Amino acid sequence: MKRLILACLFSPLFIFSQTSGRVIKISDGDTITVLLEGNQQKKLRLAEVDCPEKGQPFGKNAKQFTSDQIFGKTIHFIETDTDRYGRSIAKVYYDQDKYLSKELIKAGMGWWYFPYSKDASLGKLQERAQRNKAGLWQDVHAVAPWEYRKMKREESKNKKYEASKVPIKGKQVA
Repeated sequence: MKRLILACLFSPLFIFSQTSGRVIKISDGDTITVLLEGNQQKKLRLAEVDCPEKGQPFGKNAKQFTSDQIFGKTIHFIETDTDRYGRSIAKVYYDQDKYLSKELIKAGMGWWYFPYSKDASLGKLQERAQRNKAGLWQDVHAVAPWEYRKMKREESKNKKYEASKVPIKGKQVA
């Protein structure tokens, strides 16, 4: 009886925290758009994984992997947070509860995003993918997306600084 009462108390929390939607767009390996009930679109950033950026090696491969796994399918997701761009961060499940972030890491299509994950089993999957040279791990010079983004920001700052030193027509630069 006690279990039944507990099940009744906690199951509504699970039901309302999990949402379903049909995947209508793959922006990149770790960002998708789903169509919810009432034709409402929602952009989701996958939790616990960071895939190569569009300009990085394997960026297109990661996007294609995600597309092959879930495009056009109805997925279930659990929102865990919101990022600075307003996207919902979510754990995405498909095909009898496969966890998409886990599948990406296992296939070598993304890094375990350890600063935002407590699931050490994902780190073990990444180590296995590295040992097996799966996906992006074929590249001995693979750069984590967060490092790639940091390098791009620094390049952009340097370009702005260099541009500010260029003399404007008719003006002297001290």
